[in-house]
Amino acid sequence: MDDILPKKSPMVLAKCQNHVSLLLSPTGEILFFQMRDSAWFPTLRLVHKFPTLGATWQVDKGAIKFVLSGANVFCGGLVSAGARMDVDLRPGQPVILMAEGKEHACAVGMVKMAPDDARANPKGVAVENLHFLNDGLWISPVVR
Repeated sequence: MDDILPKKSPMVLAKCQNHVSLLLSPTGEILFFQMRDSAWFPTLRLVHKFPTLGATWQVDKGAIKFVLSGANVFCGGLVSAGARMDVDLRPGQPVILMAEGKEHACAVGMVKMAPDDARANPKGVAVENLHFLNDGLWISPVVR
């Protein structure tokens, strides 16, 4: 944890439009973001540096192109053969989304439906996609 948030280094909290807050390192790198009063979510760049930073779920191959375009993750993409939801998370919690057959995370989202509910009713949104590869947070990793 000291590698991510050093004890003696000043961190910067940036308030942005649309009720978004960013936690910046002393060098201006965006580490975490928050939407309104939700939990704090790690950026993908931070997740790629520290792969065990949070709980992960895996989407199947068919969902990858939709996740990378910013779409929310529907239950079908998490309950099929290539997917997994082996960590029990509750709605409102952060989740790191991995893609079937890929090494690095492709998105960070907020759980909308618990795994048992998603398996019982495979319709509807299971994860709200908040940050994905090549979005604004990915393209602008440093704030000056």
